[in-house]
Amino acid sequence: MLRGEASAQAPPAVGGSRCRGLNRSGSVRVPPRCPTEETASASDLSRHRTLPGPSQEVLPAVEVIRTASAREAGAAAAAVVANCIVENPRAVLGLATGSSPLPTYEALQEKNLDLDGVKAFALDEYVGLGPGHEQRYRHVIRREVIQPLGLRPSLVRVPDGLAPAPEDEAARFETSIRCAGGIDLQILGIGTNGHLGFNEPGSSFSSRTRVVELAETTRRDNARFFDSPDEVPTHAITQGLGTIFEARHLLLVANGPHKAQAVARAVQGPITEAFPASMIQRHPHVTIVLDRSSARFVGT
Repeated sequence: MLRGEASAQAPPAVGGSRCRGLNRSGSVRVPPRCPTEETASASDLSRHRTLPGPSQEVLPAVEVIRTASAREAGAAAAAVVANCIVENPRAVLGLATGSSPLPTYEALQEKNLDLDGVKAFALDEYVGLGPGHEQRYRHVIRREVIQPLGLRPSLVRVPDGLAPAPEDEAARFETSIRCAGGIDLQILGIGTNGHLGFNEPGSSFSSRTRVVELAETTRRDNARFFDSPDEVPTHAITQGLGTIFEARHLLLVANGPHKAQAVARAVQGPITEAFPASMIQRHPHVTIVLDRSSARFVGT
């Protein structure tokens, strides 16, 4: 459901309560008391807010920014991120990887923001990829985000895809997000099959950070980043859909005609776990930034 549309020249300002650390009722957001990351395990996930059920109201919360090109989409998305950081220099960001967010990170470099107090959490990480492999998201985020933007490496958390017990690492990662007070602005891409992060079709809307098996369509889509399709890992650690939903603002960026059908289904199709990105229709604060080709089916 679309709440409204904006031009690339005038991206909507991020809602103040989202980035100044206030919760939905307007009171000050205080990080919950929680165990240390070292003591957290897969069995140590406490209660969390869940998505509205099918009988509950769907919020008219999706705002779409249409632009002429991927470069303009990156500039518009970067303006949303910059607004959040200016309002709250200690904002907590969620970082996506892949080709769609790259123009956003490149445009952010031009803004010369002071990110020294900003914390960030990666959306996902491959399991089992060698420590020196350049496609480990730990390395990708360092190259594409931390170094160019000047984030403090100690404040950026990426799941450890080489942890001896990946499920426990997933629980520790979930706990670290909760202990940081939650994510203020989550940057997202979208898969051609509707995945968010590595939450493939069929993922529960209430799922938490966990180890998942990658769909063959996802592995094929990501093969372009590897020397051989056989190199693409079969499993990953990903923030769950329930984890993503708890971010105070979702910023989804998509570029290219191959994303057009997925974007349209996410924005105006049925809300179903068979298409994970459809959950954004239930979130109270969503901004979608599109280039012309990815937006062609939206509103039709």
